[in-house]
Amino acid sequence: MIDTFSLLLSHTLVFVACWRLLSRRDLDDERQEKPQPIVKPRKGTTPDA
Repeated sequence: MIDTFSLLLSHTLVFVACWRLLSRRDLDDERQEKPQPIVKPRKGTTPDA
């Protein structure tokens, strides 16, 4: 027999995750600036001041 509680729990958690993602204000905001990539300095170099 399939454990009904585990099916209900897993599907409920997936539903809540989708609901929270879809309710975000920045989901379809194209005005937001894209993050800049992080550039790590090579070993032996000094950081620019």
